[in-house]
Amino acid sequence: MHRATNAKLFSPMTLPNGQVLKNRIIKSAMSDSLADGTGNPTPTQIRLYERWAQGGLAASIVGEVQGDPFYPEKPGNLVLDAGADFPAFRELARRGSCGGAHLWLQLGHAGALSHLPISQPKGPSRIDFPDFQSEAMTPAEICAVPQGFADTARRAAELGFGGVQIHAAHGFLLSQFLSPLFNRRTDIYGGSIQARMRLLVETVEAVRAAVPAGFVVSVKLNASDQLDGGLTETEALQVVAGLDGKGVDLLDISGGTYFPGAPSSSERASKGPYFLDFAHSARAVTSTPLMVTGGFKHLEEAAAAINSGDVDAVGLARSLVLDPALPATWLGNGSDPVFPRFSSLPPGGMTAWFTLRMTDLGEDQDGLQDRSLTDAIAQYEARDEHRSTLWKEWFSQVRKGDGTQSG
Repeated sequence: MHRATNAKLFSPMTLPNGQVLKNRIIKSAMSDSLADGTGNPTPTQIRLYERWAQGGLAASIVGEVQGDPFYPEKPGNLVLDAGADFPAFRELARRGSCGGAHLWLQLGHAGALSHLPISQPKGPSRIDFPDFQSEAMTPAEICAVPQGFADTARRAAELGFGGVQIHAAHGFLLSQFLSPLFNRRTDIYGGSIQARMRLLVETVEAVRAAVPAGFVVSVKLNASDQLDGGLTETEALQVVAGLDGKGVDLLDISGGTYFPGAPSSSERASKGPYFLDFAHSARAVTSTPLMVTGGFKHLEEAAAAINSGDVDAVGLARSLVLDPALPATWLGNGSDPVFPRFSSLPPGGMTAWFTLRMTDLGEDQDGLQDRSLTDAIAQYEARDEHRSTLWKEWFSQVRKGDGTQSG
């Protein structure tokens, strides 16, 4: 592709709060599963984000970071509570933002999808499927959510991170509240889409009020749950409109859910970037800058999305695992990452393979590319099992009581 066609992709972008991104390429949040099992950053994780920053991107988003240890997505999540290892988080913030890159933390609460071995899942409504159960949150637990996100965002700002992303996609707690399939409440948080988005809006407002004006507040939102009875694109557009003017600096459009049995957006058969049509519709109902995450594998796709005017930034995940310096590569010779091909695809295999590749990058072991999906799944599950044991021991004995143990 001609350099002039790529120019806008590599042009600076000014966010509503005045912060400037050096280009339009952002490493979207992935569950890197690289925390130490007690919620703290590891040298491998710090090195991974340093490499991405050195590779020329505008920003990286660390996924996902919990405000407390009670509703994690995985035992490899970070936990930024009062008892966190603050020096380790500061080092992550410093090295992950080298070269003018931003580093943002994706704030999570898994709700009904909380990792069962180390939590007791709770969501907006009780779920009692044969293979999946979750309790309903009390009104007091719901009312505590916005302040919990705000406290975590405030700590992130104090530790040197440039921003946060509020995770309201992929079936986690705030996404569950948006979905009529999982939110059957009859109080002020259930019913119409305006009521179902109330918790998200309250959370955004609480986070914005807790952090400095120059601190970035982003939101990740589903264009659709891609489930019968779930959040539709029509309703999602109402959420987009409802967030306008609430202090959001970047709206990240994604889709799908991790509920058992649901199709995975990241392993879908369709070709090309996802959710661009939704972004085109969203552009008409919001003044917030838009980012689209999912399906970008080629420079020409990323450049075309930006040139269309429908999106302001592109979110890349697996492409940046295959080439952590992809922005520099694209600026240089323009070559695209080469995606692996496997003869069969067991459930969870691709996720495990890419997760372990992130470990390789953080350990500067770039040559370890011949791992089979079977081996990847075995290593991934063994590591999760080990860290689940560490998590339960640490948070029950050291920090669950008063959260005052600090590094």
